[in-house]
Amino acid sequence: MMDFAWRISRAVAAMTAAGVDALCVSVGSDLPYLTGYRAYMSERPTMLVVDGNGTATLVIPTLEAPRVTLHDGVFSLRAWGETDDPIGIVDALLADAGRVAIGSQTWSRFMLDLQDRRPGSTWVDAEDIMSSLRIIKSPDEIDRLRAAGAAVDGVADDINAIRFSGRTEADVAREITHRTLAAGHESVEFCIVASGPNGASPHHTASERVITNGDAVVVDFGGYQDGYCSDTTRTFVVGTPPPGFVEAYAVLHEAQTSATAFVAPGRKASEIDAHARAIIEAAGYGDRFFHRLGHGIGLDVHERPYLVDGDNTIIEPGMTFSIEPGIYTPGEWGMRIEDIVVATASGVESLNTSDRSFRIVS
Repeated sequence: MMDFAWRISRAVAAMTAAGVDALCVSVGSDLPYLTGYRAYMSERPTMLVVDGNGTATLVIPTLEAPRVTLHDGVFSLRAWGETDDPIGIVDALLADAGRVAIGSQTWSRFMLDLQDRRPGSTWVDAEDIMSSLRIIKSPDEIDRLRAAGAAVDGVADDINAIRFSGRTEADVAREITHRTLAAGHESVEFCIVASGPNGASPHHTASERVITNGDAVVVDFGGYQDGYCSDTTRTFVVGTPPPGFVEAYAVLHEAQTSATAFVAPGRKASEIDAHARAIIEAAGYGDRFFHRLGHGIGLDVHERPYLVDGDNTIIEPGMTFSIEPGIYTPGEWGMRIEDIVVATASGVESLNTSDRSFRIVS
């Protein structure tokens, strides 16, 4: 059970430390983190206003109010009708707040309207406040991430049963999406199926390209289960591996395995990236690994920390993030292995356990 009162109290403490008088969060994952409610992307504004005393009010369109589960003593509801002025309601709740932190995903039109109403207020990004709360996951959050990971692991381990050859990438993606939903996900947010030369594009959109014998196929998929995200990547080969593939994959597998084992409290996020990158560079593939090693995950698929040069976040127990090195040869093939891991007091736990070897499929 999520303790939303505790989360809001921590937000107030973070606000005080940052010299912020009030906090406003709208669409995005900061709102469900504090209230359990995920707002629609809509021209009708929804906004949680938290003042320096911890009084929290959720301003929401009347027609969406029935979707909210109220938690005693956590926040109150201020529903507004179609002819009401929601920006005026938020303005009144902010009262004399001089320095206001606003959620980074708030629509610009609402931000601009609030600035017009409150020319004397100073506006700052709430990202630092909210990410400081969300970056370390509670045991319940980790359990949800573990369950989401187990669901996609089951799908990944069964992909061998899927026929690839003669089908389009988009057709295979639809089947993997269907299997992921059947495994318990409420939604699938992405399903990359990148075959042959398309595998060299890490964020390729599954296309009408027909998969053929000799293609390496990168499959990267994930979504939401019980409010939390999954994200995993495995690589497959139809028939005989293409030239150079087996040797490169051995390097990739070593880098992913070694980087995972390198995760420990006290290390910097950038150091983990550098550890994997050094292995790939030493084998001569450095120019073919051109993205960060990983990203945080939780209520969002991508959140802090980011495992990349320059991110000096110190790893702490409860941080969850991906380890996903890749090697990409333009015009020929790509490969990637991705697991979600959680830093523990003694090291690391992988939340994905499906087979990490490349697998031959038909």
